Amino acid sequence: MSDSPAATEDAPHYLEHRKRLRDKFLAAGDSALADYELLELALFAAIPRRDVKPLAKTLIATFGSFADVIAATPERLKEISGVGDAVVASLKTIEAAAKRLAGGKVINRPALSSWDALLDYCSVAMARLATEEFRILFLDRKNILLADEVQQKGTVDHTPVYPREVVKRALELGASALILVHNHPSGDPTPSKADIAMTREIQAAAKALKIDLHDHLVIGNGRHASFRGLGLL
Repeated sequence: MSDSPAATEDAPHYLEHRKRLRDKFLAAGDSALADYELLELALFAAIPRRDVKPLAKTLIATFGSFADVIAATPERLKEISGVGDAVVASLKTIEAAAKRLAGGKVINRPALSSWDALLDYCSVAMARLATEEFRILFLDRKNILLADEVQQKGTVDHTPVYPREVVKRALELGASALILVHNHPSGDPTPSKADIAMTREIQAAAKALKIDLHDHLVIGNGRHASFRGLGLL
C-alpha cells in the first residue's frame, strides 16, 4: 500500500528539494542561487534518482566555481566520484550553449563596434583552457566578422604560429583585416617577448598584402590584454 511504512521509507527524500530549487530559480533567477545550487539544477536530468547536492558541492570545491566546472575537460570531470558520461554530457552542453550564445552576439556583426561582446566571446571560448590556443578573427572591409578559426593549439605556455599560414587563410576567406587572439592558461594576460615578436611578424606579412591587423588580444582568467591598448601595434 502507498501509505505503508516501507513505502514511506522508500520515498525519495530529495524530490521536494528539487521542486523548491526549481521554483526558486524560476521566481528569482540565477542570481538568487549559489554556484552549487545552479549546478544542482544542471545535474537533475543527468542523475534523476539521487540527491545531487553532495556531488555539486564536491565539483565546486574541486574546480572553484560554476564556470570552472562546466569548462573542465571530460577527463578531469570523470576523476570525481559520481561523474559519468551523462553528467559530462549535461555540463558540456551548458558550456556549448554559453559559447553559442556569446558567438551569436559577434558573428556577422561589426567587430570594432561590438568590442565588449567580442571580449566576452573570447573569454567564454578561451579563458579557462588548460593549454594555449591561437585563433584568428577574420574581418571584411566593413569590419564584419567573417569567421573565427582556431589555427593552432599548443602547450601550457606555447603555441607555434606561422605568419605565412595566417595570411594565406586570410586571402582564402577574402578578409581585409584580422584580430589575433590567444590565451594564457596561467591567467596572466601580459604579452611575452615571444608574443610580441610573433605579432610583429604577422603584422609585416599582412601589411605586404594590404591586410590590416587591428589588434592582438591575450585572454587570461578574468582579465585580458590588448596589443593596441598597450601601444604594441
